[in-house]
Amino acid sequence: MNVGSLKIGLLHSLIRKEEKLLIEAFRKAGVEPIMIDDRKLIMDFHSAPGIDILVERSINHSRALHALRLFESAGVHCVNSHKVSQICGDKLLTTAALKDNGIAQPKCRVAFTEESALEAIEELGYPVVLKPAVGSWGRLLSKINDRDSAETVLEHKTVLGSYHHSIFYIQQYVEKKGRDIRSFVVGDDCIAAIYRSSDHWITNTARGATASKCDVTPEVAEISLAAAKAVGGGIVAVDLFESDDGLLVNEVNYTMEFRNSIDTTGIDIPQVVANYVIGLVKQ
Repeated sequence: MNVGSLKIGLLHSLIRKEEKLLIEAFRKAGVEPIMIDDRKLIMDFHSAPGIDILVERSINHSRALHALRLFESAGVHCVNSHKVSQICGDKLLTTAALKDNGIAQPKCRVAFTEESALEAIEELGYPVVLKPAVGSWGRLLSKINDRDSAETVLEHKTVLGSYHHSIFYIQQYVEKKGRDIRSFVVGDDCIAAIYRSSDHWITNTARGATASKCDVTPEVAEISLAAAKAVGGGIVAVDLFESDDGLLVNEVNYTMEFRNSIDTTGIDIPQVVANYVIGLVKQ
């Protein structure tokens, strides 16, 4: 198959640095990606989209999830798939998938009312981290150190929150000593990893954490690949905590950001991604 004839769609919202790097990587490989703006997209249930494969890069989770389902219904291979996006976009589903596959992760409780959430928090023991089931970039996380804080945050979420905040995802607080690990999985390879370091307890680069190279040790590769497989595989970033009992999987991200990790790791992540996607079409 002539690479230049491949029709690779790139589903996007805003074209951020990551999307620009992916466009450049596809062009280097001889493919001109077909840009599909999810803000302008109109799906027709009865006609073919005219692409060989779709690469999902939407910012909005709901748009991504529904667009992927419709593209797959039209027979288009999507990276990542609707299944992967659904699981990774919901922390409850991610936790269940990791548990089903025996992958180490922090202790967690889920509750559905303010009263049962308080009971679950005290069962886990302070401090805990309360997270929205659907969310990203380290937003709307609450570290709860005592009962007074728990009662206040739970009441606020109950009274002011949306549907997603009526489900209480409560995670054991893991003392990270100022850093966590983000690894990058493309297909069957864990291609790179970084440390994310911060004085704040939220070690997310979107919240100001700094990135430095982390060696992809056998332990990092093994748990990262296992986590990726548990959610359905593809192109994902895995967030890991270091603990006294070994690595724990915190989250798996299906629309991974990598702009700060290319120079840090020395790995041309967008080119690896582009080559992987092209390889899927050529199979």
